[in-house]
Amino acid sequence: MSDDGAPLLGRRWRLWEQFSLRGPGFPVGGVLDLAPVDLSVYADKFAGGVLSGPDWVEFEGVFGEVAARTAVRLQEVAGSSDFTAAVAWQNRTVLRTGLRPFLGWVPSASNRSSMPRQREELVAHYWQRFCVKNDTIGFFGPVGWGRVDRSVGGVEIDAGEGLTESSSVFFSSWSIDALARTLSADDRLMAWIPPRRMPYIRADSDDGPVRIPGRTPQQAPPRLVALLRLADGRRPPAELARALRMTPAEVTAGLAELVRRRWVTWRLDVPSGPRPDRELRAILERVGDPELRRGALEPLEVLERGRERVEAAGRDAGALCEALAALEEDFTRITDTASQRAKGTHTAPNRSLVYSDTRRSATARVGSEVLDAMAPLDPLMTSAAWLMARLGARVEERATEVYEKLAAASGGDRVNLADFWFGCMPILHGAAVTDAQEVLEEFQRRWARIIPVPDGARQVRTTHAAIASQVAEAFPPVPAAWTAARYLSPDVLIVAHDTESVGRGDFELVLGELHLASNTVGASLFVSQHPEPAELLRITGQDHPGPRLLPLLPKEHKSRLSVRVRNVLVRPEDYYIALLELTADPHRDRTVLSADAHVTRRGDRLVALLPDGGEFAVTDVFGHVLTTLAMDMFRLFPDADHVPRVAVDKLVVSRESWRFTGGDLEFAEEKSEARRYVRARNWRDGRGLPRYVFVVSPTEPRPFYVDFDAPVYVNILAKAARRLARKDPQAKLTVTEMLPSPEHAWLTDDQGNAYTSELRFVAVDQHH
Repeated sequence: MSDDGAPLLGRRWRLWEQFSLRGPGFPVGGVLDLAPVDLSVYADKFAGGVLSGPDWVEFEGVFGEVAARTAVRLQEVAGSSDFTAAVAWQNRTVLRTGLRPFLGWVPSASNRSSMPRQREELVAHYWQRFCVKNDTIGFFGPVGWGRVDRSVGGVEIDAGEGLTESSSVFFSSWSIDALARTLSADDRLMAWIPPRRMPYIRADSDDGPVRIPGRTPQQAPPRLVALLRLADGRRPPAELARALRMTPAEVTAGLAELVRRRWVTWRLDVPSGPRPDRELRAILERVGDPELRRGALEPLEVLERGRERVEAAGRDAGALCEALAALEEDFTRITDTASQRAKGTHTAPNRSLVYSDTRRSATARVGSEVLDAMAPLDPLMTSAAWLMARLGARVEERATEVYEKLAAASGGDRVNLADFWFGCMPILHGAAVTDAQEVLEEFQRRWARIIPVPDGARQVRTTHAAIASQVAEAFPPVPAAWTAARYLSPDVLIVAHDTESVGRGDFELVLGELHLASNTVGASLFVSQHPEPAELLRITGQDHPGPRLLPLLPKEHKSRLSVRVRNVLVRPEDYYIALLELTADPHRDRTVLSADAHVTRRGDRLVALLPDGGEFAVTDVFGHVLTTLAMDMFRLFPDADHVPRVAVDKLVVSRESWRFTGGDLEFAEEKSEARRYVRARNWRDGRGLPRYVFVVSPTEPRPFYVDFDAPVYVNILAKAARRLARKDPQAKLTVTEMLPSPEHAWLTDDQGNAYTSELRFVAVDQHH
């Protein structure tokens, strides 16, 4: 244990006592119902045999009857209120175009034509996500919590009451931004909205030039420059007019010119946060004209009441669909904006107006048996720290070259941070990507010497004791290159039939993913569902006794960024550095514009100098870019057509996996479902694949589950293979064993239903 009582892994890594218990909202038995009893045994009688003759005709008849019964079971799923509510949150159009006609069909062995089968697959596809994917969204992926407690032997579950403890509905940021744009059309309201300078624009004096990164300095009238310098996002136009002794009309004209030059923004900008409606309300309540304020708040209140109705509907599918439809109608009427963003736009996350996050009733405690089995994480995380440090050093070395060129051009040792940032952009989005790949390849070469993988091996086992000294030599300790790199977030899965098995030591662990340079439970979707968010902030304070410098991120980006996954464990003493846009509340202290900060050298490292004298490693300015590069880098072994299961003591560090082109799945082109099913099973047996797998394909949006005993999931796999073969015959899909498999679902609710699950831990590097 560490001095503050938190558990340690080795001497270097301190675990947070809190962890997230992730799991779906539907029991794992739901997908097992789609694997008809004894059909697989019957099918295997044709292994290597001829698919013709009387026996085959009999099997086809049985298969048709079983398929019809499976369709009836899928109709029961599709007609349940909970499933309908879950799909309504994902895509309500599917209810009308897919589920409603599917429910109106009467399945039989003779009428399963193409369209009904497609609808079966649609329901089954959603069902596997709701039953076996440890996603975190809504009541069908509720956020659970647990604690590390060595007084517990293995793992203990307090099931609580029902599946969920609480649920909250949040506006997507884009929906409130659309309302803000609508309100901005009122010039009377804009008279109360403070303009703000773009973060990278600077002017050192009223009569000096305006400096813009990458461009020659520009001259402007002194009164215009003075207006620019005072546009801090806090002063409305009337206050600017008084400060500059200008008329309101002169300020309005000046601001219009500054907006035209793209030196300031003057619009109703809603700060980024999990409750954008509250952020907008705070802005509108600063409007001094009571009548104007009431008029601006009225449409917001209409949408807020709509959100409340959605929240009150809970899992009542009828009430939920009605409330969502009413909210969408109000939103479109008020904003003249579509209530659903199209797929494939540059802002893919949160396509709907609102989303839901929910807290699981069940809580967990894990104790000494599990913690001891997690010990091999110590060398793994030590190597991950080396990986991040090498990446950070490569990027900092390139950034230093940019600094030296800019310093030489200016004739001083201080470089404006905005100029430096823009100068580094080609590195961060170009050379750094290559650096990351090269560092990863070296990382994997070193691991190949520590854990050799013999050709053809199905399983490789070693021990913590056997690899510890090799890891220490291959990955010597180095300081974290940026502050966030002190965090690692391992997903750990328990392979056990029940909690009693864990207490007896009859279990294994699986490392699902090791997320680098990120405290993933600090995301809004987790923190908003914690019973005591202040507790998470307190632990953050233990990790960082002093302030941090955090890059201010855009609200959302196509690379998985949205306010839902934004880190909200930010304390008042932490600094934000605004690089390209200002998405924080301008009234927040310690929010610094990049044009107001500098970069200089301290010994052999570069630091960012803030206006109040604060100094931070310049790599913290790049923190989000570096984390984005590093987050999913932890892969011990390079991609190959076969990678064995690799275990260190009781910890499986790599599941067994295979890669195939779409054309390799010969059964996929088979027209007959019965033949496809039998040939798929023969194909699987010939390659030694397990019954349960997850498949990742370049043509599919996310991994999906396949049970080779379930014809409907064989059909889904075949369709994915055909789609891939058509798009790119050389591209490969990856098949990975499902471990833990469904029989290892030890997490139960108060009714005894079993769920798949994983534990998401946070580890902090104490060597800093």
